[in-house]
Amino acid sequence: MEEQAMLARDLVLRVCAGATELDPHWLRADGKVTTPFLVPRDRNLVRAIVAAGRAMGVERLLVCRTRPEFSYDPVTEVPLDTDTLIDLVRGWGPVPTDFLVCVEDFSAAVLVTANELTVAAGPADFVRELVGADIPQARAHFGARARAEGGPVLTRAAQLYDCAGTGARHARGPRGPGPDLAERLGRGVDRARRGSPRAVRALRALRGAWGWLMVVALLAAPLVVPGLEAALPALAAAFVLLFQLAWPARSRTVSFAALLRVAALGALLLWPLALAEAAVVRLLGIDPYGVLGYTYVAVSVEEIGKLAPLLLLALVARRRMRRLAAVDFLLLAAASGAGFQLAERLLTEVALGGRDLSVDGGLFLPGGSTVTDPAGTVLAVFSGHAVTTGLVGAALGLAVVGRRYGAWLWLLPPVALTLAFLEHLNLNARLANAALHPASDLVHGLLGGGVLTPWLLALLLSCAVAMDYRMIATAAESTPPLPGQPPLARLRRWARGRSVAMRVRVPADIAPLFRRMALSWVDLPVTLATTLSTIAHEFTVAAIAARRGPGVLCDTWRFLRRRRGNAMGEARSAGRPWRRHPSQEELTRQAHELARRLGLAATGGVTGAMAAMGAAGVYAAFTAPVAPAGPGGADGAAYAFVALDRIQGWLGGLTAVETAWAAAALAAVLTLLLTGNGVPHAHPRMREFLRAPTANTGAILGMLAPGQVGYAVLGLVGLLLPRRVDRLLIR
Repeated sequence: MEEQAMLARDLVLRVCAGATELDPHWLRADGKVTTPFLVPRDRNLVRAIVAAGRAMGVERLLVCRTRPEFSYDPVTEVPLDTDTLIDLVRGWGPVPTDFLVCVEDFSAAVLVTANELTVAAGPADFVRELVGADIPQARAHFGARARAEGGPVLTRAAQLYDCAGTGARHARGPRGPGPDLAERLGRGVDRARRGSPRAVRALRALRGAWGWLMVVALLAAPLVVPGLEAALPALAAAFVLLFQLAWPARSRTVSFAALLRVAALGALLLWPLALAEAAVVRLLGIDPYGVLGYTYVAVSVEEIGKLAPLLLLALVARRRMRRLAAVDFLLLAAASGAGFQLAERLLTEVALGGRDLSVDGGLFLPGGSTVTDPAGTVLAVFSGHAVTTGLVGAALGLAVVGRRYGAWLWLLPPVALTLAFLEHLNLNARLANAALHPASDLVHGLLGGGVLTPWLLALLLSCAVAMDYRMIATAAESTPPLPGQPPLARLRRWARGRSVAMRVRVPADIAPLFRRMALSWVDLPVTLATTLSTIAHEFTVAAIAARRGPGVLCDTWRFLRRRRGNAMGEARSAGRPWRRHPSQEELTRQAHELARRLGLAATGGVTGAMAAMGAAGVYAAFTAPVAPAGPGGADGAAYAFVALDRIQGWLGGLTAVETAWAAAALAAVLTLLLTGNGVPHAHPRMREFLRAPTANTGAILGMLAPGQVGYAVLGLVGLLLPRRVDRLLIR
């Protein structure tokens, strides 16, 4: 401390707005979690403060008195020892006084007042050691006690730290926004499940039976109409691609069923985009099969049009858009591209009567295309509509959700759109026997030439997941905790301790850009540790739920997704009104019910704060393709207008019966994308099924539509997990 020569005044001015209040500007920095609570000034409180310091991975704490008369007292460094801190406080005299305990880099602090009011602020791990695992409940109890007892101190604290609940007499916040169309529809379905259970069960059984009938139609259609055998592989490739993106996207708040519905919308987009391309071609007076039609017209219309589902979502689900994670933008855009890719590939292969030879057969993100010359030299690599559109969506998600990290993130969407445009342009130019201008070809090569695009998408996905979980961690004030204690505590302590030790070494007088870069590098281990810990926690909760049956597992999946959605809404709101769905009370009730079903009650705090509160009751310009460049030819892959033109010619040669089977195959593809892919809501009891299997056939069909087979398999596998899985989490 001699090197810093810090006085109490210097520390208090950094952290506090007064002797008994923390500075709101300091609280808003770095997304600190803040919780006031009432607890006696005793050994338990000091022990909890020391435990909070250990959770931060530090070896010492800074302590000083906050009243003006002590402004020129030196700040005292104390080790993480309960008796040492008690002796320091007792050395100040018999009269209680307000004092501050702070971490060296000012990232966390505890303000202890002369009465029972104490305020903890910092990362969630720090605050949990003082108030318990359920931070929202602790804040709600404090707000209730402030309303019940009144008094200027408690009322001021409840308002300052936003613990006066919405609708309470002390609340100043405006009423939140109303529901959007998507939420109204969702609530209507929930009411139907509760109010008309028999009708809903019948509809579920009908949906399951219809889904399996559509699978049979897809299998039988090629026997009647040659060429339709391409439907099932193309549909399966779309499912596999979206699963490969959705599974590692652990922070997503959209369901897999919603992604498949967006894929269906993307497939249906082929028709209006083809009409738009036809209109542009007629307006320009060019040949739709010529170079300009294949390149500038097709690429421009399609790359912009594939993002239409995101615009539609903003129109019909504005409130839901405020709760999207960064990775959700990637997944929704990729789903739209996957649907468009499915429709384009399906129409092309059906019309040509065979497999498109330019389509790659790889298992990783299938759907790309490679154009080669007769000698086998690769002329163009296109990673697929899903990958390129997903890349643009990922860049948009990072820029929108991560706006608090700087406006420089808005450079990502133009770069991603440039990459997608050039990659698509290069493919279509080769198919039209043309080539990119050398300048465009240079930029295309610098951006990876299409080979690196899937790996760039994987990189942005990882960055989006890490950003999402970092933001979710800052929403602990209103997000109910997961059952059990978070795993990997030692890793989090090491990362936070390393961060604190390095942040204090970053000079404050260097250029702001360099300082932000240094601090971001220092905080990277904390972000990664938090991400890994949260993912491990969610996986463990799901594994424990799987042992209790498919019903508990499915309820757990839904709760985890909704919890992430509300946490993202809180983190992105930055204090502005936003719409919770489900409500705070409903989500808290689901959390408590899940903890009870898993045998993991919410963990209490180290101090007597929980008991005291319980007693209260309460974000280049491109030149035209030039000279012919090889025998690529346009007889294989096609753009939307050409694909639609070809399928119309193919349909004109069918008989009435063959046309009916083609329509059935189309209906089957759309049905399997639109319905029967959600997490099941109801499961038949095993005892009832064994006693009367025929009577429970409807219930089986209701939870075993074609798209729900995977959920059923995981549910059955969960029953085989050993009992020691329950010991992976502690209370």
